[in-house]
Amino acid sequence: MQTKLILIEGLPGSGKSTAAQLVHEILTERNLKARLFLEGNLDHPADYDGVACLDEVEYDDLLSAYEEFRDLLSPYTWNQGNSYFVEYRKLINAHGSSIPNEMLDTLVKHDVYELPLPRNRELITAKWKQFAESALNGADLYIFDCCFIQNPVTMGMIKHDAAKEDVTSYVIELAAIVETLNPLLIYVDQNDLDYSFGKAVEERPREWSDGFIDYYTKQGFGKKQGYTGLEGTLKVLKARRGLEERIFNGVNMAKTKVNNSSYDLDVYREVLVKILSEHFGLEKESV
Repeated sequence: MQTKLILIEGLPGSGKSTAAQLVHEILTERNLKARLFLEGNLDHPADYDGVACLDEVEYDDLLSAYEEFRDLLSPYTWNQGNSYFVEYRKLINAHGSSIPNEMLDTLVKHDVYELPLPRNRELITAKWKQFAESALNGADLYIFDCCFIQNPVTMGMIKHDAAKEDVTSYVIELAAIVETLNPLLIYVDQNDLDYSFGKAVEERPREWSDGFIDYYTKQGFGKKQGYTGLEGTLKVLKARRGLEERIFNGVNMAKTKVNNSSYDLDVYREVLVKILSEHFGLEKESV
């Protein structure tokens, strides 16, 4: 069965986004049509980024409060049943200075990833089902960066301190949904988590690290454990790594791990070439 989905996962700073880009580059060189979706892509076919979900009453209340923005909202809004989805990040990108902060605050509070875990899981699994049906009938190969394991773990463990069994079952449900796409899971690992995350903190803007630390220590698992600061964040990440190891071992699909501790781009690429060559039945030197 032809593989139509490659999933790249790993902890922050591990090099998963680099891996996703390299996989896309390698496949493109081999004339395999692949579509790459990195973290933060507002047009992701299987995930929501910057999208609010309101029920019918909540959406009517929003329109009543901001009637003059009804036409502005319309191109960024669609409904399914009694749910109304608003692509508010696209709205901000196009009309940011025109949108009242209070209206944006309302939309942010209803972000799909700010909803209770059961509702988030309901919406995300439905989105993955739509994607799987579409991808199965299409010719494209998709590469997803960190939305398969990372998002359910972040939502379940980091935000809500959900039971390991619930988080694991969330990912396993996604795996079952895309089974017909014969997915390949590539998990990027590091020997020294303290070093790899510290490297990410040094290389990225201060706003990123401050936001990340707050997210990991001021809610859910980290808050319950009483963790604070960078040291506490590392403790949460180590617990997350343990849960992701359990999930990786439990999912039923083609899967492999890549160690990126050397941060040697040429070596990294060579390892990925070997994995893709073997998986797709290609000659290594031809990839």
